[in-house]
Amino acid sequence: MPITDSPAIYVIGDIHGCLRPLQRLLGKIEPQPGDEVIFIGDYIDRGPQSREVVEYLLGLPYRCVFLLGNHEKMLLDFLAGDDRGLFLANGGLATLQSYGGDASDIPPAHIRFYRSLRPMYEAGGHLFAHAGIRPMVPLDKQKVDDLVWIRQEFFQFVGRFPKPVVFGHTPLRQVLLAPDRIGIDTGCVYGGKLTCLQLPERKIIQVPGWRG
Repeated sequence: MPITDSPAIYVIGDIHGCLRPLQRLLGKIEPQPGDEVIFIGDYIDRGPQSREVVEYLLGLPYRCVFLLGNHEKMLLDFLAGDDRGLFLANGGLATLQSYGGDASDIPPAHIRFYRSLRPMYEAGGHLFAHAGIRPMVPLDKQKVDDLVWIRQEFFQFVGRFPKPVVFGHTPLRQVLLAPDRIGIDTGCVYGGKLTCLQLPERKIIQVPGWRG
């Protein structure tokens, strides 16, 4: 049965190569026609099934929005020959192993997926970005590196953002539910939980994360 009779927005936190929690969470949500499912980024690295996660996401029948995470940004830089050590030092080896061990084994459809990821998205009176936004900077002036990497400057900002910002990136023991920011990375790959935020109700839906 659907959770709501009217169109909903579901926002799913950092997956990091954890296929089974993702499948369980989507089975628990059961998005309906007209609903929007937003993925906050970091589909890959650290967990054991990065390739399988991306393949699963590509086959979803829902109305999906896929955001760019810092781990996808690192992969794209790696493929371009930049910062190769940074990618490998941050869980990238697990991603390459899931593809067979070499970047040349990544299917073209997956490369297109990584290149298509959005750095930021707006819907339902909310702003969605993997890591957050830089305070006091207009949205059209935000830099991609900030949107996927920022942490303390955003997280500890004492002012108020003009609209609520939903973000992942910073692992939390519990979902952060503040008036102007909502953090939904609850450490799935570290044995925490995979979290979905349902809007506009701000309902939290969770499943246990990867147990290794």
